[in-house]
Amino acid sequence: MDTGDRLLTPGEVAALFRVDPKTVTRWAAAGRIGSIRTPGGHRRFRESEVRALLEGEGEFEDEEVPPPPAPSGQPAPGGNGAARPTAGRPTY
Repeated sequence: MDTGDRLLTPGEVAALFRVDPKTVTRWAAAGRIGSIRTPGGHRRFRESEVRALLEGEGEFEDEEVPPPPAPSGQPAPGGNGAARPTAGRPTY
């Protein structure tokens, strides 16, 4: 049964999304992206579904991404700029 849709490896999908292949595997395990299992147990992804997600046509939601680091001299978002207490911690 050939549907004409190419199957992509986690590495190929990762390259398209510019993420690590393990991230793609986690997305599949969480149901965020559809996958097919080969007889050997490896995941494959339908190219048409991946392309739809890349073009914003799918139901894919981005993972929580931490805010970028603050420019030097400014506190990070949500921080007060004060150093963390180090009492009781050894210094190396």
